[in-house]
Amino acid sequence: MRPVTSKCVLLAIGLSAMVPAFAKDDAPMMPPYILRARTVAVVIDTEAGVSVRDPNANQTARKDVETALLNWGRFEPVMSAEGADLVILIRKGSKGPADVAISDPRQNRRGGVIEPIDDGISVGAQRGPSNQTGRTTRPVSQGPSDTKPVAQAGTPGDVFQVFDGKTEKPLDGVPGWQYVKKDGLHPHDVPAVAAFRKAIDEAEKQAVQQKGNHP
Repeated sequence: MRPVTSKCVLLAIGLSAMVPAFAKDDAPMMPPYILRARTVAVVIDTEAGVSVRDPNANQTARKDVETALLNWGRFEPVMSAEGADLVILIRKGSKGPADVAISDPRQNRRGGVIEPIDDGISVGAQRGPSNQTGRTTRPVSQGPSDTKPVAQAGTPGDVFQVFDGKTEKPLDGVPGWQYVKKDGLHPHDVPAVAAFRKAIDEAEKQAVQQKGNHP
């Protein structure tokens, strides 16, 4: 089962967001592949609907996540999920019970390259062969349902999930780390990225301590 495919799974994830994003014990939940990673592709969940109230919410969230990652400096955001060390899946939560969304798996289609600028990032013209971000990671649904307005599925929480990009189908696996919380992808400050950074810092501190205790 894919990580974000049913209301039941989303509800369970939403409830889990009420606790810290990493364990409180002596071993923060941070797989080694995340600590080794350098490149990351940020993709929008193909099942994320386009909110009628805020049609560009998911694209804005993706740009904000990429900007936050660039400002952090640990990871290099790339356009294509193919070959990236990590794949980060995002989706904005519903804005309320009355929110209506239109299914549109084309949200990941964009051209250009990611380039850092003084106040964030810029997407310019693609140089060389192009790959559509997210095209090879999840199946795209087809049919009348793609344009039929439907109630936004899921919880009010924004979704931020980190997958191993070196697997054959990254988004079919289990996320190595996740943050699901209301306004977790809040514009500009992006609490999900801040929590991800904190979790990595804690994991690296723990690794140093363990190494010191076991020469």
